[in-house]
Amino acid sequence: MPENPFSVAPTVVRLPRYTKAEQDEILGDGDDPFGVAETGLIWLPKEEHFGIRRGERLVAHAGLLRLRVAIGDAETAVVGVGGVAVAPDMQGRGLARLVVAAALDHARTLGPEHALLFCRPPLVALYQRLGWHPLDQDVRVEQPEARVVTMPLRTMVTPLRDDAHWPAAPVRLLSLPM
Repeated sequence: MPENPFSVAPTVVRLPRYTKAEQDEILGDGDDPFGVAETGLIWLPKEEHFGIRRGERLVAHAGLLRLRVAIGDAETAVVGVGGVAVAPDMQGRGLARLVVAAALDHARTLGPEHALLFCRPPLVALYQRLGWHPLDQDVRVEQPEARVVTMPLRTMVTPLRDDAHWPAAPVRLLSLPM
């Protein structure tokens, strides 16, 4: 386990905003900080943001957005989780677990029964350790010009209530992905 660089345990805070400069502070200013540019998808910005700072520096982030989804013939709301990032020099210290857990704690107050995220295959195991479950079926998402495409990334869900159950049915996000 890497040495703990925090003088006290890291604390997650709700961020009033999350700017491109803050994202760059965590991930650097590369062209494809999340490694998803090759998908060619257009993404929605998140509306609520949670972060961890080390001193003045933002070192971790998770964002939330409430969305509509069709599961089979039924429509419902989900909380989309996205923009999860931990600075490369701070990885391996449990910061992703902390920031995602805080975001999910807030998501539980928003009403939907499930949270949903999309991730690259190498991150599936991390999210499974955090309590997320990969969906077996393809998920369709909207894109500009009324296009609907199959999400090329892995879709994962987690319940926001103890009694929540994700149905086994085709899934379509009724918006751009988050």
